[in-house]
Amino acid sequence: MAFEGLTSRLQSVFSKLRGKGKVSEDDVNEAMREVRLALLEADVNFKVVKEFIAKVKEKAVGSDVMESFTPGMVIIDIVNKELTELMGGTQSKLAKSNRPPTVIMMAGLQGAGKTTTSAKLAKLLLKGNHRPLLVAGDIYRPAAIKQLQVLGEQIKVPVFTLPAGNSPVEIARQALQHAKDNGNDYLLIDTAGRLHIDEELMEELRQIHEVTKPDEVLLVVDAMTGQDAVNVAESFNKQLELTGVVLTKLDGDTRGGAALSVKAVTGCPIKFAALGEKIDALEPFHPERMASRILGMGICSP
Repeated sequence: MAFEGLTSRLQSVFSKLRGKGKVSEDDVNEAMREVRLALLEADVNFKVVKEFIAKVKEKAVGSDVMESFTPGMVIIDIVNKELTELMGGTQSKLAKSNRPPTVIMMAGLQGAGKTTTSAKLAKLLLKGNHRPLLVAGDIYRPAAIKQLQVLGEQIKVPVFTLPAGNSPVEIARQALQHAKDNGNDYLLIDTAGRLHIDEELMEELRQIHEVTKPDEVLLVVDAMTGQDAVNVAESFNKQLELTGVVLTKLDGDTRGGAALSVKAVTGCPIKFAALGEKIDALEPFHPERMASRILGMGICSP
């Protein structure tokens, strides 16, 4: 599970603090050195770690902490609050347009799990009594359209397609009209990915953006790629103005640094986290629950 290594390291640091009746500035500095190393080993962005440690230190060496009867617990509480803030503070909900459909454009590199995530999000919306429409906009990856159709059939959500020869921009344009005509209140556009970011891909995404004017541009990133996930998010954000991030494979053997870095580096909130391959395995991301989980205060959903 993500963060296992980080959680055990942090628990070891905090158990030392808990055992002290009084905490000195040296104790705080020593604990923060260990927290810093633990975060760097978890693949958290270096600048993010530096700023995080500075904020915690500033609050942890205050007289109210030093003179507390339980200084260790107070410092853990400070770390918990700062971790929560680092990941966005509060849950960032999905946008809802005043004039349906709400258009959600799914972007990301090939292999991040974009098509599956699109279907998972559609299933989540269906549970909330919405009428989503999936759009098969990836015309380049063999079997991408078929994959979305199979998933759509499985979750009982319609999938909009056009015959071969139509561009992704035209597919998106016609899908938007179809959603308006048929009372679909959410339009989820599965776009093409590449193995790397290139100008051709970005131009196509910009054109889809122009035609559909999405309420949400969600970047799907694989948490297993660690620091690369953050770099990808930063690049996409510069080109597309993302509104949020979906982290996939957070249940894998990953160090979890992407979850702790992406909001601070891009300013984009993590809106959802996928924990597993099942179609139900997508949940709204709750920073406070994730912080509690990282600190070992009970295993919570994201």
